[in-house]
Order: sequence, then C-alpha cells, then structure tokens
Amino acid sequence: MRTIHLLTFLIALCPLYVAAQGNLLITPMRVVFDGQKKLQELNLANTGQDTARYLISLIEIRMNSNGTFEKITEPDSGQLFASNFLRFFPKSVTLAPGEAQLVKVQLIKSGQLQQGEYRSHFYFRAVPDTRIQGEPEKPKDSASISVTLTPIFGISIPVIIRSGNTDTRVNLTDISLQAPENAPAQLNLIVRRSGNHSVYGDINVDYVSEKGKITTVASAKGLAIYTPNEFRQFRMELDKKMGIDYHNGKLRISYARTSKDALPEPMAQTELQLQ
Repeated sequence: MRTIHLLTFLIALCPLYVAAQGNLLITPMRVVFDGQKKLQELNLANTGQDTARYLISLIEIRMNSNGTFEKITEPDSGQLFASNFLRFFPKSVTLAPGEAQLVKVQLIKSGQLQQGEYRSHFYFRAVPDTRIQGEPEKPKDSASISVTLTPIFGISIPVIIRSGNTDTRVNLTDISLQAPENAPAQLNLIVRRSGNHSVYGDINVDYVSEKGKITTVASAKGLAIYTPNEFRQFRMELDKKMGIDYHNGKLRISYARTSKDALPEPMAQTELQLQ
C-alpha cells in the first residue's frame, strides 16, 4: 500500500501578550529593538502532551488595510525589512511536554541602519509527525493507495527595529454605527496612522447615556498598523446591555498603546452622537 501525505499549512499572526498556536506558547509576542539593547530573548514552551519540533525562520509579510496578511519577497514603497540586521539561535527546537527553551535574538550591523522602522516576522513552523498516535501498524497492500492529510501549524510574530527619532500620530475617522432591531450593533471606523513607525494599541468603546452614565460596551486588544500602511479598516460588535439604547446618548471611542499595567493616555479619542 502506498501512502501519500498531503501537508496543509495553517499560519496565524497573534496580537496577544502571549502568542499561542497549536501547543506552542511564545512570550513575548513581539520583539522591538528601539534603544541601546542589542540582545533579546523569546521563551518557547510546549503546552501539549507530545514531543514537538519547530523550525524557526524569518519571513516578510504585508499587512493589508483590512488587517489581513500576506507573504511577500519585495518590500512595498516605504517598507524596510529587519531580517538583514538580525541573528538568532537556535534555528529549530524540540520540546518535550511541558518543556521550555529560549531563543536568543541579536541585533547586528546596527551602524548601517538608516532612520526609520524595519520589520520582519519570526515564523515558527511545526514539523508534522505523520504517525497517528496509538494506531497499530497495518499490513502493506501494494495494490491500494491511501491519502493522509497532515495539518502544519505555524505562528508568526513581528520583530521591529527602530532607528532615529520617532514621530507617530493616530486619528479615528469614518465612524458609523449599524444598530438593527434584532441583531447586535456594529461599529465601523478607520484607524489612521501618520509618522515614521508602526502603532500597536487597544481600542475601547464606552456608551455614555444622556444622563452621563458610562458603560464599556466593546474593546479590542492589540490592534496594529504596520508601516508603510497609513490606515486600517476595523469593525467591532457592541454589547447589548441592560439600559443601553444605541439610538440615544453617544459613543466614546479611544485608541491607546497596549499596556499590561495602568491604562495609558489615549493616542486618539473621538465621540459619535447617536440618533
């Protein structure tokens, strides 16, 4: 019997403090060189019940205006790749269940950096085990063919190098609300970025009643706009809570840099009067 293994690739780009895909846990979820520090570490942990092997590489990715991603080989106008200025080790890891390992990331050739932001993405690709756990060996039959689909999980996180002074601003525009009677309300907006580096932050939406009562009705963590993109279209569903009428009062929308500590000052804030 001939067995054909078809490999299907599943790639995720996670906007979380801790990135996870399959049984691989990565901290932190992004690497940024923006000062004198030239060495950083990533912690990889296997949260599954089987030993797993991952290949590590650098890839180039374009962010589209709707937040989707695609792999590229040539930079867009205004985009700079970080991969030529990075060295990392090891290039692959094999982790037993519950085991963790550090990956060291080094900034090199920093004297050749021009002012601006450089970005690439670390890609962690699982090496599939084509054996089905617990399945006994079957007798070979040369007259038949079987096909096995083996998914390959991968996760990508950004690595960013910033050189020189940074100057970035954010605006929230094109805000509209769809509030049908029998469906959740949908808020549409465009997050606009200007300046010389990417932004990475959280969106928060508060409902302010006509009497001034404030209720948080939506939030989105880790919304990024990478250079050279100037804007990102975004849609979010609003909670339907007791006492909220999306035809009265107003919405207060803010975008602030992501922080694990106290809430930072918003980079941008605006209001939408409801009617």
